[in-house]
Amino acid sequence: MEMLGVPFALVWVVLGLSCILAGKGSQVTMPNVTAGCLLVTVNKHKPWIETSYHGVITENMDTVLLDPPLVALDKDAPVPYAGEICAFKIHGQEAPFEAVVLNRTSGEGVLRAKGPVDCETQKEYTFIIQAYDCGAEASGASWKKSHKAVVHIQVDDVNEFSPVFREPMYHASAMEGKIYDSILQVEAWDQDCSPQYSQICNYDIVTSNTPFAIDRNGNIRNTERLSYDKKQRYKVMVTAFDCGQKRATESVAVHIDVKPVCKPGWQGWNKQVDYEPGTGSKQLFPKMHLETCDGPLSAVRAMVELQTSHIGKGCDRETYSEKSMQKLCGAASGSTDLLPAPSISTNWTASLLTDSGRDSDLIFNFDGRQAANVPEQVVPQNLTDQFTIATWMKHGPSPGLRAEKETLLCNSDKTEMNRHHYSLYVHNCRLVFLLRRDFTQVDTFRPAEFHWKLEQICDKEWHYYVINVEFPAVTLFVDGVTYEPYLVTDDWPIHPSSIDTQLTVGACWQGGEVSTPRFTQFFRGSLSGLTIRPGRIETQKVISCLQACKEGLDIHSLESLGKDIKFHFNPAQSVLVMEGEDLESVNTAMAKVSYINSRQFPTAGLRQLHITTTVQCFGEDICISIPDIKALVMVLPPSEPRITIAGSDQLVRPAADLRGVMGVAPFKELRITSTVTKGDGVPFRAVYRPGVLEAMHNLDYCDVLVIGEELNPEQESLEIHHSSLMGKHLDATNSTSGISIYGVDSMAHYEEALRQVRYRNWRPATLSNRRFRLTCSELNGRYTSNEFNLEVSLVHKAAPVEHVNHMAVQSQYMRSVHHPLMVHSVNSHISGTPPAATVVVVICIAALVCIVVLGIYRLHSTHQDSSKREEDGAKDPEMDWDDSTLTITVNPMENVGEPQTVEEEVNEEEEDEQVGDITSAESDDSDETEEEEDDEKEVKESKLKSKLEWDSSSITY
Repeated sequence: MEMLGVPFALVWVVLGLSCILAGKGSQVTMPNVTAGCLLVTVNKHKPWIETSYHGVITENMDTVLLDPPLVALDKDAPVPYAGEICAFKIHGQEAPFEAVVLNRTSGEGVLRAKGPVDCETQKEYTFIIQAYDCGAEASGASWKKSHKAVVHIQVDDVNEFSPVFREPMYHASAMEGKIYDSILQVEAWDQDCSPQYSQICNYDIVTSNTPFAIDRNGNIRNTERLSYDKKQRYKVMVTAFDCGQKRATESVAVHIDVKPVCKPGWQGWNKQVDYEPGTGSKQLFPKMHLETCDGPLSAVRAMVELQTSHIGKGCDRETYSEKSMQKLCGAASGSTDLLPAPSISTNWTASLLTDSGRDSDLIFNFDGRQAANVPEQVVPQNLTDQFTIATWMKHGPSPGLRAEKETLLCNSDKTEMNRHHYSLYVHNCRLVFLLRRDFTQVDTFRPAEFHWKLEQICDKEWHYYVINVEFPAVTLFVDGVTYEPYLVTDDWPIHPSSIDTQLTVGACWQGGEVSTPRFTQFFRGSLSGLTIRPGRIETQKVISCLQACKEGLDIHSLESLGKDIKFHFNPAQSVLVMEGEDLESVNTAMAKVSYINSRQFPTAGLRQLHITTTVQCFGEDICISIPDIKALVMVLPPSEPRITIAGSDQLVRPAADLRGVMGVAPFKELRITSTVTKGDGVPFRAVYRPGVLEAMHNLDYCDVLVIGEELNPEQESLEIHHSSLMGKHLDATNSTSGISIYGVDSMAHYEEALRQVRYRNWRPATLSNRRFRLTCSELNGRYTSNEFNLEVSLVHKAAPVEHVNHMAVQSQYMRSVHHPLMVHSVNSHISGTPPAATVVVVICIAALVCIVVLGIYRLHSTHQDSSKREEDGAKDPEMDWDDSTLTITVNPMENVGEPQTVEEEVNEEEEDEQVGDITSAESDDSDETEEEEDDEKEVKESKLKSKLEWDSSSITY
């Protein structure tokens, strides 16, 4: 109190008087002044602060820099408590800040964050702040608060994030030869909140030595003209920088495709397509599409052409012989092949030029100097009013201004005169058929020459020509399409004469009206399969089959083709035309175009594809020119089969078997197989066996040739009964050289047919064996089997004799053990022997052996003592024989219709103790016994035993 001095005392006096006057109580001494009176008297002013504040805080920091600084004033100062600032309080928005008083007396304070502040979460804060004094005393009672002040806080950003591109990869295309301002734009972004750090200020190309540049906005341009031929695609790496120069952590890849200058045409096709045999239909252009450079289209027409003129006869066809093809297609029999393969029996084509290098497809080439006369015995003598002439022909324009006639086939007078009875020739690219009837057939002015003018005749391509004659009507088929003659000329019939005619191929024979008979009107071109069939005309179905191509174009999954697509095939399926109005539908349809080859063994090699396209625009005929495209189909080589013929290579039969009505079956145990190696592809049906891959395919002929001397028709034959070929696509011809079975059929059917081939020799006395050679073929000799050789050996029957000494003759059914026989059975429907005959033969032979053994036993019992007799009785039933004194001739099969193949084998050894001669009377003559047939087993046995008689006149005791 003393420190305060007088003025302080006066203050207390004044305060006391004020309380008394206010009626607050009685007279009070200074120490007893009440707290209420003191409060009212001391803290009478509120704190004061600014009305607004602006602050800045850096993210991830806690101190806020305010402007102006946070300071609160109180007019009660320097009164303790009342003049002091105890707190700052924040209201609103749940602001993450707090205000702290630094000096209560001066009222200074600070604003700070309660925790880390993220600018990316919130950039600004606004809230209310108030200051509070300390009240009237230390307890803080009766405190006063200031007015409300607004505080705006801005969060300063820190460059903590790197730029990131909006796309993981960019693609663009640029036309070659053009400079672009911008090919494409890349864009990056930054997560920072401030413009300084969130904005991208620069892009850069990381990849060096590229013809591209990029600006600060991300636009990429080319710095030089691009070339599609030089490079089709570029890969450029790009990075980005924000305005704080922070670089992107990962660069982005930009792919730029160089497009050639837009040229309308087909794109996305391969120049070559490989075709595996046996795979069916294969799509040629699965990804092809038409580029029109955004031109407005109204219609698209595409034509796909498969060019196969260099394959075989115009395309890949079956290369079987003409006879086999006719059999396969169901043609009527009776046709004559005028151009067969040269052989001993068909030697008139030997002098002609041939080309059989293409898969054994026999082709005859005529150069204007060759021709062939067909033998008279081959030429059909009476063609009648119905007949068919068919041939394959390849012919080009004739040289010279006025071309001469080129004759394919001509029947003319052999001598004296020069009359053409019928002929087929080409003249000035016109096909002409001449038919002159005899007066005996017709005696009026009738059609004689039929003319056709066709492009096919001189286009140097293979075509199949068939002329059906139903006189007086004549119809021409070319590749299965019918053509009527554009010109028919009439003529008088030919006067009858006794002059022989000559049929010629490749020219016409001029035997009269010249000093020297010669060929004229030579043909220049190629022919194959020239046939003539008298008495019948060929049907449209057979003609189509004979000329059908086995390869062609196809549409994969035809049912899924758009309804607005129109398509058309030519008859050979080598040309396909597609039309559509919608470009997408045309692209889809072209992707379904396929190649198919149905041959089991197709001709390997290249086939060309040619596609021509026309595009129509609205109101115009043709607005866009589409270049033609050429592609190749490569048919891979098929696996070559190895045909193997196996079986017994030696057959032994008694002569009586050969004299039988059915003879013998040399190939009874025949087996035909075909195999391919495991490494080869198998484009056909196959049977898998351990270590063997057996292929299943057809054969087209099997030839059985006689080795050595030819067959003598007067005493032997090699033939097959027609019933053995029933139900099969097979036919057969035979001659003195052998037999040929032909026709396209399975190996199993060929096996069955060959097993029924019969060899018969009704005079086998001078024949000891006969050798045969069998070979089989597929595709007219393209694949041939091994040569299977078979020898038929004969066992001759001994002639009957009455008394033969010093020589033991074996029975024809008994052979030495060291010469084993192959025992073959004959089918019951061929042999005339009843089923019990085998048992009868065995019983007869057993009885014969018993009788012989009994006779020997009696001889020995006469000259030997009892001990010797017991020793002989203990011997093996097979007794020893003395060949010098014993002759037995027995025919146990004399009453059986056909000899069987069961034979007994007996070993004969010399015995010194044997005495005397034993002879056996032979049975009745064999020629008489062959006419007898016994049905019951018991009758045969009794007759056989009754014929075994002993001649005791020559036995010596």
